[in-house]
Amino acid sequence: MTLSRIGRFGMAFVASVAMGLGMTACGGGTIGYMWVLGTQANAAAGQQTGQIAGFKIDDFTGNLTSAVHSPFSSGGTNPVSIVVKPGGRYVYVVNEGVPATSATTSASVEGNISVFSVGGDGTLTFQNSSVSQGHTPVWAAVDSTGNFLYVLDQRAPDYDGVTNFNGDITVFALASDTGRLSLITNAQVKNAQGTQLTYFEVGPTPIMMRVASGGCLYTVDQGDHTVFPYTVGTGGQLTLTTNSTVQVTGGTLPAQLTSISTSGTNVYLTDSANNLILPYTVGTSCALNTLTGGSTPNLALTANPVYSLTDTTGNYLYVLNQSGTNSNVANSTISAFKIDVGATNKLQPVVGDTNNPYAVGSGPVCMGEDPSNQYVYVSNNVAGTVTGKQINTRTGQLSDLARGATFPATGHATCLAISGNVN
Repeated sequence: MTLSRIGRFGMAFVASVAMGLGMTACGGGTIGYMWVLGTQANAAAGQQTGQIAGFKIDDFTGNLTSAVHSPFSSGGTNPVSIVVKPGGRYVYVVNEGVPATSATTSASVEGNISVFSVGGDGTLTFQNSSVSQGHTPVWAAVDSTGNFLYVLDQRAPDYDGVTNFNGDITVFALASDTGRLSLITNAQVKNAQGTQLTYFEVGPTPIMMRVASGGCLYTVDQGDHTVFPYTVGTGGQLTLTTNSTVQVTGGTLPAQLTSISTSGTNVYLTDSANNLILPYTVGTSCALNTLTGGSTPNLALTANPVYSLTDTTGNYLYVLNQSGTNSNVANSTISAFKIDVGATNKLQPVVGDTNNPYAVGSGPVCMGEDPSNQYVYVSNNVAGTVTGKQINTRTGQLSDLARGATFPATGHATCLAISGNVN
């Protein structure tokens, strides 16, 4: 059959509109961007060149396609944490550096925080870098206003490895027009010389922190199995609460805390020593109140939970497990739990799916949800890949993406961040 000139014009018009919207016959428009940190070994012993793999997320399929010019340099060594400023215009990458072998010396390669602007199709352009006040930065978080960046250092400036093993938080103000960082000093504590401290001290060997509902910031300290609470005040200031550090107990073994996540007033810790999820609610002065029923056992045949994520609806909790106890199935998995919202908030395994826990690539470390709340993605360190799953929002079950669930990252993947289209 021969198309008329008007028919051919109409088809060409539809095709041009589809291309303008970033649509193809095999998928939909781009609904967001993902950046996955990775490391590549270089000639310097013990050093890892930092790279960032950029992706566009397809609306209809969840498929990932590489951003133009990806991968990008992370602007430092050993990138470990990445966050996006609300609005999606700026991205911040924490490069851990190479920690010193001696407790009394600075890092052999200092860590830093790299600032990137986000361009069309998720491309990243390096702006500048700053250093935190302590050593070995490992995590970052942005406050809900998007005005302040909190960077967690494993070694505070006064760390000596003998009597003081504490870490610290460095606070930066974020410029609204450039995204650049400026240091916020500690208005409440002075040093021996009578000047304001440039950091906020936390417990020993901190690994992760989260901002929770009510203006509370919690740091997980692996050195003494505690959670260190601050309240977030005006001007980005952190204030010690009336509650001291929260001592966490797990099961029969001493707790080995590996992660913290928050959803509203709910706080979830993972305990790899006992293979438990420890659920709390935020109380007065940022106290953590244990939920009724206490700790929740992880799913059978799983082991070493290292990360958790609550979906945007607040109905489901997903837990990353780096290993398992059954050699006949995939070791690295996601455990899916239903949250009894509005009643006890107790966790119950998602039922009706024999695939729960769900297989992912080896060595998973981070997890994120796309802006449309359809898909969840996992960065796999050992495999050097990203695993994508589709979320059934009615049941909490996960399934592989329609066009393939595994995508190559760059080097050994560490953490990831996801953003909607730039505002």
